[in-house]
Amino acid sequence: MGLGQIYNRQYIKGILMLLLYGCGLYYIIFNLKEALWGIFTLGENAQHLELVGKIYKMVPGDHSIFLIVQALIVLFGLIVFVYMYIANIKDAYTTGKSREQGITPHTFIETVHYVNQHKFPQFIIALPLVFVLFFTVLPLVFSVMIAFTNYSSPKHLPPANLIDWIGFDAFKELFTLSKWAKTFYGVFTWNVIWAILATLSTFFGGFAVALLVQNSRTRMKPLWRTIYILPFAIPSFVSYLVMRNMFNSQFGPINQYLKWFGIQGPSWLSDPTWAKATVLLVNLWHGYPISMLLIIGILTTISKELYQAADVDGASAFQQFKMITFPSVMFSLSPILIGMFAGNVNSFSAIFLLTNGNPANSEYQFAGSTDILITWLYNLTMNQGNYNFASVIGIIIFVILATLSIWNVRRTRSFTEEEIN
Repeated sequence: MGLGQIYNRQYIKGILMLLLYGCGLYYIIFNLKEALWGIFTLGENAQHLELVGKIYKMVPGDHSIFLIVQALIVLFGLIVFVYMYIANIKDAYTTGKSREQGITPHTFIETVHYVNQHKFPQFIIALPLVFVLFFTVLPLVFSVMIAFTNYSSPKHLPPANLIDWIGFDAFKELFTLSKWAKTFYGVFTWNVIWAILATLSTFFGGFAVALLVQNSRTRMKPLWRTIYILPFAIPSFVSYLVMRNMFNSQFGPINQYLKWFGIQGPSWLSDPTWAKATVLLVNLWHGYPISMLLIIGILTTISKELYQAADVDGASAFQQFKMITFPSVMFSLSPILIGMFAGNVNSFSAIFLLTNGNPANSEYQFAGSTDILITWLYNLTMNQGNYNFASVIGIIIFVILATLSIWNVRRTRSFTEEEIN
């Protein structure tokens, strides 16, 4: 690497690439063997007590998790190194071909000037890509690999114990073992219901408010828009914690107000059915303002001539909404609506801060009646130490969301018409 550039009389460029090649080759040679050993064996000696003289001392052993991470870093570095080596060959070949045609190769200064003038966007994008590779893609690959191990508390928790590769055993247990399968299917079903209702309620709630605010007979529209955006302006965690106290069945103000009218308030957060209805209601209150603002922005762009022509044709208000307003809004907001659905599938803060997954469900394994997959995953990792099962759930969430999002986005009019144009 670099010798081709030196042969083409690009000496500075060739020397720099040769130095880069030497550093990369040195790193790969002295780390690749240990990396491959670590990722295949996951260690051979666990942390243990060893008699030294008359005293037992704790001797550190292999840490399986560290071995996986270190191996991934080396392998990702190898990928970058191979890519740069291939790019080096292409560059030397292209430059050599140009020399055969009588074109003088660029000097180092000319190369820098060329990159600055013609390849600057690619150069700037390439630097963040390296960080994305090591700080986003690598952790994702690591979390996927954990699903194929027995990394869980208390028997397989480094550094006291080593972990092993178990293949698809965790997947099989999650779907077939009764205590795990019942929890997964129950939590998954509620997760789907929650995501659909939370998305539709906030979207159509915002749609209704937007139509009322933008109605020609509504006065002081800026004031109403300001008032209705206030729930979204307050930090979400503050809103959820306040609502959690307000809906407290024992001392919450909502049940206190109901008592004044002789009404016995329900157990908002302690009854499974009421708890689910409560989180949907609070999510509606917190989520409709953003839909309202987006829809108001679209409503202002619809030509009034369309409505005037509809009036001339005798179309009713409902027919105008059906044929003009709704299609115009959905054309622009369909991708955003899909994004809202994906966000609600992983709506961690709403569930965690309002109910923390409660009320408890005796039939579930480490999950409550209002837990969704992401909060169950959190509980499995932070409270129970079942990291392999949590990783399996994370993979399932990713597959479901990626499949639905890509399939739905590609079917939306805004996407298909963009491809046609």
